[in-house]
Amino acid sequence: MTPGADLLAGPVARLVPVGLEELVERAGLLTRVDRKYLVPVEDVGTLVASLPHGAQVLEIGARRLFEYESVYFDTPDLLAYHLAAHRRRRRFKVRTRTYLDSAQCWIEVKTRGARGTTVKDRVPHLLDDRATVAPALPFVTATLTAHGITAADEMRWGPTLVTRYRRATVLLPDTDSRLTVDVDLTWHDGRRPLQLRHLAVVETKTGSTASVADRLLWAHGHRPLRISKYATGLAALQPELPATRWRRTLRRHLLPHGATAAEAYAHG
Repeated sequence: MTPGADLLAGPVARLVPVGLEELVERAGLLTRVDRKYLVPVEDVGTLVASLPHGAQVLEIGARRLFEYESVYFDTPDLLAYHLAAHRRRRRFKVRTRTYLDSAQCWIEVKTRGARGTTVKDRVPHLLDDRATVAPALPFVTATLTAHGITAADEMRWGPTLVTRYRRATVLLPDTDSRLTVDVDLTWHDGRRPLQLRHLAVVETKTGSTASVADRLLWAHGHRPLRISKYATGLAALQPELPATRWRRTLRRHLLPHGATAAEAYAHG
C-alpha cells in the first residue's frame, strides 16, 4: 500500500464493520449536506481512532479501503466548471464513478437542492463506457432538465478530468450520517497529473445537523473548505481558468509558496 493508505488502514481495521446494504439503508443520503476538509495524512489515523464507540466502517469482501475512479464530463466551453466558479444556483456535475475493486460503474448527475443540499441521481453504467456519456445521454438530459437546467438537450459532453483515490467510508451512529476519508488523490486532465500525497480529503455527509465527526474536526482546528474534486483539481491544473471560489484553498493547501501545479506535485 501507499503511505496514505498505510496510515489509514490500521485505525479502520479496529472499527466494527458494516455491510453495503445496511450502510445504504441507514445513510444513503442522496440528498444531503456535504462538508469537506483537508487534513494532513499523518492526522487521519488519529481522527478515525477518536470517533465515538459504535462507529462502523464499510467492509466488502474483507476490504475496508477501496479504490475509486471518477471521470468528469463537461461541455466544450466548460459550462459546469464556470457555473461552479460563479456559484450559480443551477450548477451541476456529470461523472462516471467506478469502484475499481468490484469493477462496478455508475453515471451520476449532481445538482443543488434546497438550502444548499446536494442531490445525486445515478444509474448503472457499463465499465467499458466509463469515459463517455453517450449510452446514458437520455438519463443525463432528463435529470438535468428535471432539476431546472435549461437547454440540457443541446449540451455536448466530453471527458475533462479523471480522479483516482482510496477511500474509507464510516457510518456515524449519532445521526446515521457518513464520513469518508480519501487518500492518495490524483487528478489528471489529459495533459499532466497532480498528486495530492500530503493531504487527505475528509468529507461528512449529513442531514441538516452537523455530525459528531464535524464537531471532532472543529475541535482539532479543522474548518470546512471550499474544495471540489472536479473544479478545484481542474483549476489547479489549468491556472488560466477563473478560480476565485477556490483561490484560498489552492494557495494555502494545494499549491504552496505560489508554485504551479506542475512544479508542486506532478510526477512527484
